[in-house]
Amino acid sequence: MNQEEKRKILKEEIEKNKGILRFAPTWVPRAFMVPGRRLKLHPADLYALGAHRGGINERWFASTVQADNGPGTPEDEGLSYIVAENSGKAVKILFKDAIEIMGDEIIGKYQMKKYGGWVAFAKFFDNMGPIPHHVHLMDEHAARVGKLGKPEAYYFPVQQNFVDNNFPYTFFGLEPGTTKEQVVECLKRWDEGDNGILQLSKAYRLTPGTGWDVPPGVLHAPGSLLTYEPQKASDVYSMFQSMVEGRPVSRDLLVKDIPPEYHNDYEYIVSVLDWELNVDPEFVKNRFREPVPVKDMDEMKEEGYIEKWIVYGNKDFSAKELTVLPGRTVKIKDNAAYGFIMVQGYGTINGVKIETPTIIRYGQLTSDEMFVTEEAAKEGVVISNMSESDSLVMFKHFGPE
Repeated sequence: MNQEEKRKILKEEIEKNKGILRFAPTWVPRAFMVPGRRLKLHPADLYALGAHRGGINERWFASTVQADNGPGTPEDEGLSYIVAENSGKAVKILFKDAIEIMGDEIIGKYQMKKYGGWVAFAKFFDNMGPIPHHVHLMDEHAARVGKLGKPEAYYFPVQQNFVDNNFPYTFFGLEPGTTKEQVVECLKRWDEGDNGILQLSKAYRLTPGTGWDVPPGVLHAPGSLLTYEPQKASDVYSMFQSMVEGRPVSRDLLVKDIPPEYHNDYEYIVSVLDWELNVDPEFVKNRFREPVPVKDMDEMKEEGYIEKWIVYGNKDFSAKELTVLPGRTVKIKDNAAYGFIMVQGYGTINGVKIETPTIIRYGQLTSDEMFVTEEAAKEGVVISNMSESDSLVMFKHFGPE
């Protein structure tokens, strides 16, 4: 299918659905983690890509970024596909290609001119236990390996955290007073078992319905709650913990995004940390996030919905939780294009069916993930909750500004 054919199909899809594009589920495995089994993926499909690739523990939304899973990673792993109709048949077009072909019509001329494309995405990550203490690089260090820095944010959906799994706590940063020399000593003990990096950090109990802001350069060891994570369009990281839950972590993951000439330069490796943010004595005050209503709650309920900011205070991305009350139809306006994922209920958006699945087979097409073009967002989308008893809930993720 050439670009002109793709353009024609996309244009027809946007016109037919009044600015709504449907996505196929994008599943991503991680070899160093154990799936938490709350992504609604069928249990028989958790290792659909092969045990050697690891279990599927992530689902990515509105992604134009390839997952960085090392040698053997498929070229389209992590990339979202639009599902469109062509001559009565479903066809799939990479979202990345769609942005390159007609980004002005999808995300708007401002985003295309300033950023050159869609430079954010979101994901669910879902693990049985904690992730190793790691850091996402700042722009300065990421640029040295040809990548972008990666700020991210967390929100813990009530709808999908029906169990806490093994460790519902996240370590953030380093204890105030920690020295760089102490961190270096931990890194030097990589092959001696547990290198003790968590002894220099502090864990916080995770609470469904709340979240955290995690700038690049901040060490963090996410816990076992299923997490909604908007982030900058990058998959860059460095693991600082040598063993988690008795499972060794390859040192290759410490230096994955470190230039080869610095693989044994501990001063350089520690320099990827934003030291002041890591040892911030008011980390909770500055980084913990509770939902904030977009306007007066009573006014919203009267109109048939509740909308809250769940990710905010970050120039690279933001996110809202939209709840449409049972049996109500509402018109919702936003200032920019956005992707969304359904987490509860069913209904329609601009006449397009949306529903939250109970269980998904690998390769199955769903109706729970969509994208709203800039024009449709500004004009306002009409959302109808078809249930008379259950709320319709979606998470909406936006790009920069």
